[in-house]
Amino acid sequence: MPARLSYPEASVGDILAGSARRYPDRVALRDGDDTLTYAELHEQALRFARGLRERGITEGDAVALHQPNSLWFPVTYYGILLAGAVVAPLNPTLPPAALRAQLDEAGARAAVTHPATAPALIAAGTDGLELVAVVPPSAVAPGDPARPDGTVPLAELLAGDPEPGPRVPPDAVAHLSFTGGTTGRSKAVQVLHRHVVANCLQFTCWRAAAVPAVDPGGGIFLDPVAEAATEYTNQPGQGVSIAVAPFFHAMGLVGQSIGVLAGLTSVLAGRFDPERFLELAEKFEATQIAGSPALFHALLAAPAAQGRALPAVRVVNSGAAPIDTTTLRALRTLFPRACVVEGYGLTEATMGVTSGIVDPDDPVPIGSVGLPVFDTEIEIRDLVQTGSRVPDGETGELWARGPQITAGYHGHPELTAEQFVDGWLRTGDLARCDERGHVYIVGRAKDMLIYKGYNVYPGQLEEILSGHPAVAQVSVIGVPAADAGEIPAAYVVARPDASPAPGPALAEELMAHVSARVAPYQRVREVRFLEALPTSAAGKVLKAELRRAHKP
Repeated sequence: MPARLSYPEASVGDILAGSARRYPDRVALRDGDDTLTYAELHEQALRFARGLRERGITEGDAVALHQPNSLWFPVTYYGILLAGAVVAPLNPTLPPAALRAQLDEAGARAAVTHPATAPALIAAGTDGLELVAVVPPSAVAPGDPARPDGTVPLAELLAGDPEPGPRVPPDAVAHLSFTGGTTGRSKAVQVLHRHVVANCLQFTCWRAAAVPAVDPGGGIFLDPVAEAATEYTNQPGQGVSIAVAPFFHAMGLVGQSIGVLAGLTSVLAGRFDPERFLELAEKFEATQIAGSPALFHALLAAPAAQGRALPAVRVVNSGAAPIDTTTLRALRTLFPRACVVEGYGLTEATMGVTSGIVDPDDPVPIGSVGLPVFDTEIEIRDLVQTGSRVPDGETGELWARGPQITAGYHGHPELTAEQFVDGWLRTGDLARCDERGHVYIVGRAKDMLIYKGYNVYPGQLEEILSGHPAVAQVSVIGVPAADAGEIPAAYVVARPDASPAPGPALAEELMAHVSARVAPYQRVREVRFLEALPTSAAGKVLKAELRRAHKP
């Protein structure tokens, strides 16, 4: 493989156009018994793009995608981009207040929702939304087919003939993707088309042993490098994946375009159910699966996995958190012919920064998240002297630079200046590198924790808990949990007049207080009461002491 890639001047829509021409009759998506070929997916996306333009959505307008995974998510996603508009993917499980905040942050002019998620959108308020489209229920995303008042069925926006939209420049914004960021505030990251194209090529070329190419119509495709292929290489236009990562998340959103670029068939799994997941993988002879350690823990613990082996699976992609050696060994029993590949990334880097390589002759050391992908530089810098690199093997803060590093935070120039410095992204993650450049994630700065692959920020939870009348002081830490990676645990100093008094009833009330204000993955899972929080001489809460003293 070459040391560097040549990136075409293209948009995300050119990825879909290239595969639609190269693999027109190949099934791109499967949702229960419903399928779309690559040609059909492209046609439906062009129809949706036209429907948006005819209803006044123009280049640069933000359109919120507020729906679960289904066949219609990719149709509407690519349609928005082909119209020259901007995708704002929103977590469909957010409560109305948080949803309203993200709609305002993105400046959304339109939204696409689903019968099961529309009530939350309506409760959040549709002020400022000139169009609310509702996709139909599907096998993996069931719901009441009745459409709420004031909304437009997806069929109306697909009624026109497909026609090309505006030529979208590579420097146009493709996504406003929400992340908690290192401060825990909900912020929209500006991801340009060229960032998505680059990150898709970085990962797909790495794993498919191919280089980028462009067809006469400007569509992107992969040109295989035969001598670089291994037994784990996914040849372009072949393979099947089971899609379980939520499309609103960077891993799912960018991952779908990686699959499209590779010409994979994506079998949608809907809400994760271990037995269903294994059934789909077996029935459709999946060659690739992806998930987080928490998903794999649940999968391996399921009765359906016991004594089972799926030899068709050749690559298992793991991300979101480090995977332990016990789980690695168990995955190799369930998927006996697969290479387990870990990676590392974050929304501020579009999706991915490092990846293991699929080369049986050069395995990645256990515990490593791999090497920087094509054209990506990594530096491990001193936490205090941020311009100074630390020696190999020592821990510091991970900084990254490459064509996938995004344009910063939408509407937050001061935060952008803090995290994006001279072309480098300050990730806020603690890491080390070995002498060969393999990256090992050690921890997270600013006490972020990871619950089932999702970033959870204690500061946000502490602020919510502090607003409860029974709470005098609070500190939230992440504590290990076998089935989730880490869970948020709150240590609370109650007010003297707290009612109910500190105990199980108040703990339940505080957890409910948080649950009503955050997404399900952000909920506090434990509450413990103290007379006082441990603090330093300067009055700073000593979270390290809370972690050391925490007993399951």
